[in-house]
Amino acid sequence: MKTITLTIERKPHTFTIEGNEVELEELGIRLPFARKPTSLREMCATGEHVVYVTETVTMTPEAFDAFACNLLASRDWLAGKGGYFGQGRLCVEICAPGRPYLYVDPSGGDYVRYLARIG
Repeated sequence: MKTITLTIERKPHTFTIEGNEVELEELGIRLPFARKPTSLREMCATGEHVVYVTETVTMTPEAFDAFACNLLASRDWLAGKGGYFGQGRLCVEICAPGRPYLYVDPSGGDYVRYLARIG
């Protein structure tokens, strides 16, 4: 299985969001996001958004595949995260060996409300 390596420039930032100091990394490219995709195969992404990575979740290929097949499932670890920020989206980055990189903006929910991918 081919391993995907992400070599996109990242710019670190510290912002105050709702009274809390937050460390973010801004991706050096803008990405289109799909709204409420059920799976990676059903993505229809539009627009170009700045991506602010708030955290990275590393999964096994098996866990990634299970996640990617049911993107609308409720997940506690996404609850309350994401949302619009400036000209971009606050995202959880999800990666696994040999899989695309995913950028999830749950916009306060506990499921994949908005999704972008690389690879």
